[in-house]
Amino acid sequence: MRNVLLAAIPVVLCLTTSVRADDCQEAWYQRNLIYKQAGYCFRTERTIRTFGNADCRYDAMRDVRLSRSEQQTVAQLQAFERANACPP
Repeated sequence: MRNVLLAAIPVVLCLTTSVRADDCQEAWYQRNLIYKQAGYCFRTERTIRTFGNADCRYDAMRDVRLSRSEQQTVAQLQAFERANACPP
């Protein structure tokens, strides 16, 4: 039962409309979680190590289909990362 509850947490985070990143790591994680849930196949060692590529469907980010809300959230997270000079 515990695994089921933990698995549901990222979905809730992804569905929120406001971005709540307090640091670069959190912004990076939230942004990539959106892409993971949308089926993106990660390429960097860091994202593969964190999220894996099981069940990924899209090799190109341009092919990933995000809702308008997800697109806005990604844009807000990227703006946060730029404003705080976060590493890629």
